[in-house]
Amino acid sequence: MSDFTSDVRQYVIAQYVTAIKAHAIAHYEQDGWDYVVECYDDAQIADIIKTARTEKGAIRMMRAQVKPRADYRADIQGERF
Repeated sequence: MSDFTSDVRQYVIAQYVTAIKAHAIAHYEQDGWDYVVECYDDAQIADIIKTARTEKGAIRMMRAQVKPRADYRADIQGERF
């Protein structure tokens, strides 16, 4: 991959990271997006979405990462002893 292509890809991923962070703030109470806001830095998000081809795809990849944790948390919170 040429330097130009690599630079463009880094720019695109940075744009996706920005979009994911905005989506996470807008959907803070849903599907584990609070984890993204509170626990992930830009590099971690970029690593998760590094193969994304679209912004929507990047958001889907991130959701797939955090939704299972949110579901598990909901299961634990729903249990009574």
